[in-house]
Amino acid sequence: MAHPMSISTEYGAGDVWLASCHARPAEVWRAWHAGALAPVVSGAHWLVAQTTVAHGLPAAARIREDQRGPVLIDPYGDRAWWLVPLDATEELADVRQVQVRHPGWVLRCPPTGREMERMHWLWNPDGTGHLTDPAVLAAAFGPGGYRRSAEDRG
Repeated sequence: MAHPMSISTEYGAGDVWLASCHARPAEVWRAWHAGALAPVVSGAHWLVAQTTVAHGLPAAARIREDQRGPVLIDPYGDRAWWLVPLDATEELADVRQVQVRHPGWVLRCPPTGREMERMHWLWNPDGTGHLTDPAVLAAAFGPGGYRRSAEDRG
């Protein structure tokens, strides 16, 4: 494994954060140094909301920059994966274009700023842990996609 100082110069804050989401961050660094996608398990820090690229890109265009969390895409496989908070399942349950993957689902990730196996980050993890709010994501998918919570309804 690379010396920690070389990791911080070769990789950005988003990569450090993403590796820290793995139970064994060294496995992420080993995979990336070998030029492979790193398997990061969802459920400890975030969940994965899967869409197609065909549906996801138009929705992505409707999300303001300050509300964008990380999105990984495979344009050739027509898949996009949004990193969302752990409580996103209920909020996205009625959005038919989105499938929230269960905790423990493995997302195979390239490092930020690089394409690997035809996959790349549309919006990189930024190192802060910022995720896409599920209400914002639901609203971006159009009419009927956003449901106000009971708290919002009063």
